[in-house]
Amino acid sequence: MAKANETASKTIKVEQIGSAIRRHHSQRSTLIGLKLNKIGRVSELRDTPEVRGMINKVHHLVRVIGE
Repeated sequence: MAKANETASKTIKVEQIGSAIRRHHSQRSTLIGLKLNKIGRVSELRDTPEVRGMINKVHHLVRVIGE
């Protein structure tokens, strides 16, 4: 049970470094799902496989801070 609590408390910080202009609508939606929509904005999210997949989809537009 302790392992489940450790996973739930882990977070990951993501910063947007690229513009969503001229990107596919699914990439724009992914940025909004990550709580990002402006360059320089930082979002702290739970570290889950779903969030990792979203970050992988827009890896050229975001940077992971302090993984």
